[in-house]
Amino acid sequence: MKSHAAYSGQAHPGIAQMLRPLAAAVVLTLVMITAAAAQQDRPESFADLAERVSPAVVNITTTTTVASRLDGAPRLPEGSPFEDFFRDFFDGPQGRPGRPEQPPRRNQALGSGFVISDDGFIVTNNHVIEGADEIRIEFFSGLELEAELVGTDPATDIALLKVEHDAPLPHVPWGDAEAARVGDWVIAVGNPLGQGFSVSAGIISARGRALQGNFDDYIQTDAAINRGNSGGPLFNMDGEVIGVNTAILSPTGGSIGIGFAMSSSVATNVIDQLLEFGSTRRGWLGVRIQDLTDEMAEAIGLETPRGAMVTDVMDGPSKDAGMLAGDVILRFDDGDVRDTRMLVRRVGDAGVGRDVDVIVFRNGEEITLSVTLGQRELFEAAARSSAQDNAAPEAPSRFLGMSLQALNDTLRAELDLPSTATGLIVREVEPDSDAANKGVRAGDLITEANQQPISTVSDLEDRAAEAREAGRRSLLVLLRREGDPRFVALGLDD
Repeated sequence: MKSHAAYSGQAHPGIAQMLRPLAAAVVLTLVMITAAAAQQDRPESFADLAERVSPAVVNITTTTTVASRLDGAPRLPEGSPFEDFFRDFFDGPQGRPGRPEQPPRRNQALGSGFVISDDGFIVTNNHVIEGADEIRIEFFSGLELEAELVGTDPATDIALLKVEHDAPLPHVPWGDAEAARVGDWVIAVGNPLGQGFSVSAGIISARGRALQGNFDDYIQTDAAINRGNSGGPLFNMDGEVIGVNTAILSPTGGSIGIGFAMSSSVATNVIDQLLEFGSTRRGWLGVRIQDLTDEMAEAIGLETPRGAMVTDVMDGPSKDAGMLAGDVILRFDDGDVRDTRMLVRRVGDAGVGRDVDVIVFRNGEEITLSVTLGQRELFEAAARSSAQDNAAPEAPSRFLGMSLQALNDTLRAELDLPSTATGLIVREVEPDSDAANKGVRAGDLITEANQQPISTVSDLEDRAAEAREAGRRSLLVLLRREGDPRFVALGLDD
């Protein structure tokens, strides 16, 4: 028994020698399987995917008719002594001697889009078709059709078009942008620089970028996006659209691997409203809000800085419900509120005319208010109308190395801009300024700063002051050149 026990507790030398090569083979097999799986995650080619989705991607050509001046006619500042004389001579107004008026000029612009239904609904960017008199669609097959505008949403730069055709049109489905991860492969398809159908590949570099406004949810990608790609689709590897290519961040105007596509989670909600109403209908609380700091939370007795503090209550839904300046909105419609951006997005998506419960923190207690949501678009339209009625023309001002002037009707006509255009026009750029080094040019239109719309130089100065107070060394502005948007980070002087 002892000898049997001693023997059974040891490996037989011959068996051990036989197991060693077997174990090595198992390890090698596992390594090869792991490597093969990793190789499967990296596509050898995007050709099949590109071939499948390209028929639903379209080139968009827009034509805009603008008033024409005689070639070589000088442009004089408003109020110049000889302004009337040159206007009469070159433009020849009716009833006065002068040269005949010139026929209207037709400008063309290019962009991209994609078909989302077989009956001809097409998604693109608002800035691609803004102010257009004619919109022509060219399909991958060579088919060309005229398009009608269904509706637009400047806040997210989304537009919906419609074409008519006897046969069903190739289309692509929406994908779930929330399921996309940083590092996932994507392809961008469109019409860059007017070169026709083109495919570029890359990965998702970041998610949840907020660059233009409160409703933004951009996917950042290093897939090449250039002028003309605007409005085109960003596809995942299943051939689903998870973003609408919108803008690039570049000091040169060309792709440097930082492109932005509006998330499909935002775009689909906008498109659904445009299909139903022809315009967006976002919920509106009627308050101005700001994020809380640690010091602010401590001062009012909140354990952590969360929610959105109400700084002003306007005439409207919240005032009717009894909300007060100084309240901190902690919950909205049965969901926690982390910060102001989350609140704005959730209110906008909640709909119009709904009764929602809003929990606010006031004097150390939580209070529930019932608010009937209004419509943001109606409020903004009234505010714009009031501002235009009361605003006086603004003279050019210098700031951040640029001479800037707020748009008015005269400038819009001079620069062939649509009547709805707002922002600051760059008149001059100092040669050695950071703006010049970043590629800003005279004629560029600055429409956003620090993720907020601007219409006066004072607005831009206020956004710069806010950035300095937050410890930032640069100010992110959105400028448009010939209709194409581009983000530029301008250095702030000490």
